[in-house]
Amino acid sequence: MKPYQDNIISEDTKIRIFDENIDPIELMWHRDLKTRQITILEGTGWSYQQEDSLPKQLNPGDQIVIPALEWHRVIKGTTNLKLKIEEY
Repeated sequence: MKPYQDNIISEDTKIRIFDENIDPIELMWHRDLKTRQITILEGTGWSYQQEDSLPKQLNPGDQIVIPALEWHRVIKGTTNLKLKIEEY
């Protein structure tokens, strides 16, 4: 079972929501097969961390490009986290 809910917009675009009550252990380091552009839509207190880097706080309006096969994770915040994910 995935630690988020996806709402599919198109073949390459989705809205992903992480619940504020998620167990942080579920937010594991992972890699994706495609490059992704992430736009933060909602969320407070969440962070994003790339391999060999310190976490960076996520704020609504922020955009992140995650290259294919790059190790990364999100770190739990205090509200739901809502993202727009575009793959290419």
